[in-house]
Amino acid sequence: MLSAIYKSKRKADTYLFVEKRDDFSKVPEVLLDTFGKPVFVMLINISKRDSLAGADINKVKENLTEQGYYLQIPPPIENLLETFRNENGANSLT
Repeated sequence: MLSAIYKSKRKADTYLFVEKRDDFSKVPEVLLDTFGKPVFVMLINISKRDSLAGADINKVKENLTEQGYYLQIPPPIENLLETFRNENGANSLT
């Protein structure tokens, strides 16, 4: 299973996997508008891989098969102050 990978110029660490290079016909228009003009990164054979950096390989394969694309977004940024306050009971003070 080949997949072309593109990065977004608008969204840092955001990647779009599609089944065929330069074929965005299965990607919703609103997603492409938000993503911006895709910048080609590489073409890979994901059927011969056990893992991918930053993405669940099984989810990528599933989405490519069912929808024709997979969108990889970075994990949410952890709010360290909120975490510290929760761990130290500061948020329970009223």
